[in-house]
Amino acid sequence: MSAFKSELMQILTERGFVHQCSDGEGLDRRFATETVTGYIGFDATAKSLHVGSLMQIMMLRWMQKTGHRPLALMGGGTTRIGDPSFKDEARKLLTDEMIDENLVGIRKVFANYLDFDRAERPAIMANNAEWLNGLQYIDFLRDVGRHFSVNRMLSFDSVKLRLDREQSLSFLEFNYMILQAYDFVELNQRYNVTLQMGGSDQWGNIVNGIELGHRMLDKQFYALTTPLLTTSSGAKMGKTANGAVWLNADMLGSYEFWQFWRNTEDGDVERFLKLYTELPMGEIARLAALGGSEINDAKKILATEVTALAHGRAAADEAAETARRTFEEGALAENLPTIEVAASEFANGLGVLSLFVQAGLVASNGEARRQIKGGGLRVNDQAVTDEKVLVGPDALTSEGVVKLSLGRKKHILVRPL
Repeated sequence: MSAFKSELMQILTERGFVHQCSDGEGLDRRFATETVTGYIGFDATAKSLHVGSLMQIMMLRWMQKTGHRPLALMGGGTTRIGDPSFKDEARKLLTDEMIDENLVGIRKVFANYLDFDRAERPAIMANNAEWLNGLQYIDFLRDVGRHFSVNRMLSFDSVKLRLDREQSLSFLEFNYMILQAYDFVELNQRYNVTLQMGGSDQWGNIVNGIELGHRMLDKQFYALTTPLLTTSSGAKMGKTANGAVWLNADMLGSYEFWQFWRNTEDGDVERFLKLYTELPMGEIARLAALGGSEINDAKKILATEVTALAHGRAAADEAAETARRTFEEGALAENLPTIEVAASEFANGLGVLSLFVQAGLVASNGEARRQIKGGGLRVNDQAVTDEKVLVGPDALTSEGVVKLSLGRKKHILVRPL
């Protein structure tokens, strides 16, 4: 058991959320004696967040569940610059219209994890464009910029990485850490925010905000970061061979999302149950102790619980049932992911290599060929042995679809229209 007294710090530490904390004892006292408002910032670089952001989202959720007030800060202003932290090159600059469109999608994510409408201590969603877009440059330099040492800014690992690799770091990007620090000050004045959380790559930026708040407002601020998470095999969390694992259902269906978690490596099951579900620790210990093929039962529970939070319990149960019917009964479940192809093209037959690429099961024709040689590709559960075969009307099942499979776990239905 942790030495912390507050419920939230006990939960965060025993579940593995905490990597660094600026003043653990002080923050614990605040959590134990008052309502703390803490925030995490999310730049709007895509129309959805992916599972790489899920650890931070779960921290905000635990804040609210333990009586504190979470604030999700949308980076409508900072996205116009792009965070250079540990990036080899500058991000592509987005237009204001693109940023606004992305914000609409990202807001949908948080509706599944936080309660913004409850009577007491509702979660807050803010957008730093409200104060950053209207800043007067000279006034900002005088009032805020004077508190920053360029010498110290150059010493941060996120900056040194780019400079050591002789990658250009624009003056625009260099200002990002100042704007993030100013967000902390602004949020304190608007919402009494005293805690900023984020991934460990944000430690330097968050500490800047603590120091700026002390200098400008003479107040005590706190920082708490999560570990950077990789899978047991060393892969970056949230990325797969087929791209990002998005949290929005309109960008990744609930079945595909469920399958991502079902395919968790054995060595990650316990850790992911702690971080990404709300199952009691005793139940997690029981599931983690399962050995042999029984570990698959724990993976199914993990997949269902995580999907229930992101997509709703009904969608999670439906995804689990689709998987059960597909894998245990061999049924052609109607809820499998589906792509549509033009009936006119399908009538003449589509090359099996390009069809698997179009379905997103492989990245290229070359990968498809390698999978065929290893017996990894199937059409209607029959192994593909000829890379030149055409898939046409004679392959349609009684349901009017063709089932493409990569291995035993990835399936796509092809429907001619």
